[in-house]
Amino acid sequence: MARIRQQRTVLLAAIVIGLVALAAGMNKWAVLALLVLMLAIVLLNSMPAVQAKLAEPPEVEPEAPASLLPAVSATLAGLDIPVMLLSGDASVLFQNRAAEKAFGEVVIGAHISARLRSPGILDMVGETIATNAPNQIEHSERLPSERVYIVRSAPIDLGGTGNGERFFLLSFRDISEVRRIDRMRSDFVANASHELRTPLASLRGFIETIQGPAKNDPKAQERFLGIMFDQTTRMSRLVDDLLSLSRLELKSHIAPDEKVDLVPLLGHVRDALVPLATEVGVEVNLHLPEGKAEVLGDRDELVQVFENLMENACKYGQEGKVVDVHVKNASGEAVEVSITDKGPGIPAEHVPRLTERFYRVNIEDSRSKKGTGLGLAIVKHILTRHRARLIVKSEIGKGTEFTVRF
Repeated sequence: MARIRQQRTVLLAAIVIGLVALAAGMNKWAVLALLVLMLAIVLLNSMPAVQAKLAEPPEVEPEAPASLLPAVSATLAGLDIPVMLLSGDASVLFQNRAAEKAFGEVVIGAHISARLRSPGILDMVGETIATNAPNQIEHSERLPSERVYIVRSAPIDLGGTGNGERFFLLSFRDISEVRRIDRMRSDFVANASHELRTPLASLRGFIETIQGPAKNDPKAQERFLGIMFDQTTRMSRLVDDLLSLSRLELKSHIAPDEKVDLVPLLGHVRDALVPLATEVGVEVNLHLPEGKAEVLGDRDELVQVFENLMENACKYGQEGKVVDVHVKNASGEAVEVSITDKGPGIPAEHVPRLTERFYRVNIEDSRSKKGTGLGLAIVKHILTRHRARLIVKSEIGKGTEFTVRF
């Protein structure tokens, strides 16, 4: 109705035109149709114009790219080597659990120099940040224990993503074991060469003497030949032990799976050592449990272990005159074999190194008793393959106990 009131002038004009047309004799229905048409046109023209204009989408400002630090940190957290994530100013953004364990906790956001004060590492990190190129150095830590690391710094390539962040990775690869093995190998070669050089020099000297001054002296020749035989026997034992070590190292990762009863095995070893025990005046006593004492193992290698340990007890504990061998086989517990002598004992500082190759508490005493310095190293390798432990207890003046725990 408001629209009709707004257009009343036009409507009145239409009505007047209709009345004039009706008075002129025009058909009344035609006049009515004309008035309806005029009314419709008025109503349509009075409606507000609808703009067909399409609404333009509002301008949306692009969002800043999200930081990739959480994703990079989550990835590095799964590594088992120490790593630190650094920013462009060498501040620590993240360190994984391995780094915390190795170097202690670092305050996030602190400069790397707050924890690592090595000039070599700091210079390397600075050069990597400046040149965006990876670098690495060898670094040693002496406290709390001596460790050697290959420290590598490298930029992290984000592939054009991110918001301009620069990340640098500082990783530490522990090569302490490699360095220790290298030293052991060098020591082994030096010791093996020395052990072989001494009897070879003796043989050469005796051969020259027999060929020269003792050429016509049968008694001297007989004495020298006896010494030469002892030296060649010593070299033969040394070579045999070296070959045994080599074979054991090749199969150290393969655990034996045969059941071996230690009760008859120890009896066999004791019987084989009776001549030696009689010679040095020692009595070997076995204390065996009733029934069996079975373990998983290689019989020949276990014979070698207990022969070595009993022989050492007889040779180096002969002052005590008695060697006791005890076997413990309690239900639900590990099988243990203990070889105890009543000899002079071993100083405490020597005990941790007894299983090293060519290590001797007393060099002259060992050589006089025809030891090669490799016996306990062989024992250690055999027991490692058997997943067993060698426990040594010694007290000066009271004797030594070697226990094999399976």
